[in-house]
Amino acid sequence: MPDTPDPRPPARSTGRLAPLREPVFRAFLAARFCSTMGNTLWRAALAWQVFEITGSELQLGVLGLAQFAPTLAFSLMSGAWADAHDRIRIIRGAQWVTLLSSAAVCLATATGELNLWFLYAAVVSSSIAFAFENPAGSAVLPSLVPIEAFPQAVTVLSSVRNAGRLTGPAAMGFIIHSWDLAGAYAVHVALLGISLTCLVFVHTAARPAPGQRANLAAVREGLVFLRGKPAILGAMSLDLFAVIFGGAVALLPVYATEILHVGPRGYGILAAALDAGTVGMGLVLIALPPMRRAGVALLVAVGGFGVATILFGMSQDFSLSVAALVLAGMSDQVSMVARALILQLSTPDALRGRVNAVNMLFIGASNELGAAESGFLAAATSAPFSVVFGGFACLGALALAIVGLPSLRRYRIDAPGG
Repeated sequence: MPDTPDPRPPARSTGRLAPLREPVFRAFLAARFCSTMGNTLWRAALAWQVFEITGSELQLGVLGLAQFAPTLAFSLMSGAWADAHDRIRIIRGAQWVTLLSSAAVCLATATGELNLWFLYAAVVSSSIAFAFENPAGSAVLPSLVPIEAFPQAVTVLSSVRNAGRLTGPAAMGFIIHSWDLAGAYAVHVALLGISLTCLVFVHTAARPAPGQRANLAAVREGLVFLRGKPAILGAMSLDLFAVIFGGAVALLPVYATEILHVGPRGYGILAAALDAGTVGMGLVLIALPPMRRAGVALLVAVGGFGVATILFGMSQDFSLSVAALVLAGMSDQVSMVARALILQLSTPDALRGRVNAVNMLFIGASNELGAAESGFLAAATSAPFSVVFGGFACLGALALAIVGLPSLRRYRIDAPGG
C-alpha cells in the first residue's frame, strides 16, 4: 500500500469545541444533520406506511430485509470505491439517488398510485445509495479536522447526527397527523436538497493513493488489515450481535397502535425517544474530557442497551416506554462514540473507506437484520416476547465479548493500536 500524506488540516486551536472553528467541518455538520434528519424521517414514514397498508408485523420484517440486502451486496465494494475516488462526490451522488427515490414515492402516494412493490423498489434503490454514501461519509471525517481535534469532532458529529435522528421521526409523526404521508416524503426531499447545497462548501485535501483501484484485491487488503486488529473487529462484532437482538425500534408501529394505543403522534415520540437519549448523552460527552478507555466504555454501554430493551419490552405504560428508549439511546451514544474512536484512530487514511465499509456492513446487518428478526419473531409469538427475548440475547452477546475479547477490554485511546 503506497504511503500517502496526512490529509488533515493543521491544528488551529485546541479545546472541546475546536472542530467547530473549521468552516469545512461546520458545512459538513450541517449537511449531515439535514441528511440524517431526512433519512430517519423517510425510514419511519416507510415503516408506518407499510404497516398501514398491510397491518402485518411480517411485512415490517420484509422491509428490514429490503433495506439490508443492498448493504450486504454492495458495502465491501463501496468501501474500496471510497478509497479510490473522491469521497465528497460519492456522498453527493448517493444523496441525489435517495432524493429521486423519495420524490417518486411522494408523487405516487399523493396521487394514490402507490403499491407495495413500487415502495419496496424505492427502498432498494435508496439503500444502494446508502451503501455507497456511508463508508465515504465516515472515512472523510478525519481529513476535515486537525488530528488533535479528532476525538472532539467524533463526539460533535455523532451528537449532531443524533439530533437529526431525534427530529426526523418526531417530525414524521406530526406531519402525518397534520398533513399526510406524501407531506412527510416532501420534507425528506427538501432536507436532502439543503444537504446537497451544504456539501458544495465541503472540500478536503485527501486524495486516493496513487494507483488505488476499486477491485477485489483492494477489498481483500482491507479485510486482511482488519484481521490483524482484534479490537476493531471485536467492537464491530459486539455491535452486530447486540443490536440484531435488540431491534425493538422495528416494532414501534405495533407498540404505538396495539399495545400503548397512542396513534401516529405517539409513534413519532417513541421513534424519537431513543435519539433524545443519544442527543442528551452526546452533550454530556462533549462537556466531559475526551474518552480514553473506549473498550470498557463500549462494554458498559452495550449492557445498558440490553437492560433498557428488556424494560421497554415489558412496559405497557407510555411514559415508562419512552424512558426506556431514552436510556437505550444514552447507551447507544456511548457505544457509537467509543466504536468510532477505536475504528478511526486505528486505521490509516488509505484504508478508511474499506474499514468503514465493513463497519457499515456490520451496522446495517445489526439494524436491518435486527428489524427482520424482531418482525419475524413477533409474528410467530408476540411483540413483547420478541423485544424481551432480544434484550436478554443482547446481554448474552455482551458476556461472550467480555470473556472472549481481552484486547477490547484493554483498549485505550492513548494506545490506539488495539
